[in-house]
Amino acid sequence: MNNKRLAEAVREACLQAAREGYASAAMSGLCHAGAVEVSLDAIRRLDLEAVLRAPAPAPDEKP
Repeated sequence: MNNKRLAEAVREACLQAAREGYASAAMSGLCHAGAVEVSLDAIRRLDLEAVLRAPAPAPDEKP
């Protein structure tokens, strides 16, 4: 995986973790600020090894 694809894969994984963390926290009743903190924690806990093991998307495919 080249550097650009790796960066795009990490960015997409971070965005997905943040979305899922925020949605889960909001459904649990946390306020916006609390849900944002949960989403940031989800990014911090992201399994970077799993991102590195994932197959690289095709050049014309969104990661």
